Amino acid sequence: MIELKDISKIYQSKNGEITAVKNVNLSINKGEIFGIIGYSGAGKSTMIRLLNGLEKPTNGTVIVNGKQISSISGNELRNARQKISMIFQHFNLLWSRTVADNIAFPLEIAGITKNERSKRVKELIDLVGLSGRENAYPSQLSGGQKQRVGIARALANNPEVLLCDEATSALDPETTDSILELLLDINKRLGLTIVLITHEMHVIRKICNRVAVMEAGQVVEQGDVLQVFQNPQADITKNFVMQVSGTKESKESIEQILANYPTGKIVKLTFIGNKTEQPIISRLIKDFGVEVNIVHGNISQTTSGPYGTLIVQIDGDDVKVNQALHLLDQQEVQTEVIDHA
Repeated sequence: MIELKDISKIYQSKNGEITAVKNVNLSINKGEIFGIIGYSGAGKSTMIRLLNGLEKPTNGTVIVNGKQISSISGNELRNARQKISMIFQHFNLLWSRTVADNIAFPLEIAGITKNERSKRVKELIDLVGLSGRENAYPSQLSGGQKQRVGIARALANNPEVLLCDEATSALDPETTDSILELLLDINKRLGLTIVLITHEMHVIRKICNRVAVMEAGQVVEQGDVLQVFQNPQADITKNFVMQVSGTKESKESIEQILANYPTGKIVKLTFIGNKTEQPIISRLIKDFGVEVNIVHGNISQTTSGPYGTLIVQIDGDDVKVNQALHLLDQQEVQTEVIDHA
């Protein structure tokens, strides 16, 4: 569906060249929700402008839905863009138009008849949950309702790709979750390919199938969301994962844990999928006679299944403790001994 091959984008400035994107290769499958995450300045916004043809790459090829967006122009590019829609952080609504008229706007531009426009607008208002708000103006809507209008407008021309540029960053957590649930529902109903640009790992965890992590214009890591959560490789990815898994241990917190549990071993366990539901801790106690104290725990849900972490103290005979750790490895539970108390 979407292919980025050896993409680089270099801007010229009075202070010299600025490399916004460097040697990026990505493949996004039809019908999946793909996340691109990074902090400010990572190159995310440039990436989305390359995907919709607002920017041309300095090097490389961008292919979207069989069209080489990086090389076409004029009417051919405009026609290709009709199948690539976008929603924005700050909604970009027409404030002098009602909800219905905002949604109808792209249909007017496309030359759709009034009757067909009215029918399509009603379908979209129902789809995004805005029934009864057709005649309201943007100033009369909440942030979540405004974004629902933006989503409905983006879907008006039956696109095949939906680009979301920090679409939930201006929303509170509860509203963010409702918008993400709506996007997930739209993806399932319409088979729409969705590309999410964000700096929030919660957004990735909530609805994305796969993710690419960007730093300084480069993709430093990519893969299935659950795999990335389980085994992040790049330092920046580890930071993102720790933000939502609640397992970021500072030097001070580790020292406090060691002070509170002065014997045995302090071990961090990471497990995914149905492993989160198995009574592994009770089995350690029963089989090896060790004492296991749970210091900290958290389970996060992803679209591919649960991801959990536990920090535990395992105390007892050294041989038995090592046997318990070996059993955890056999059960495909990742173990990390934080320190020996």
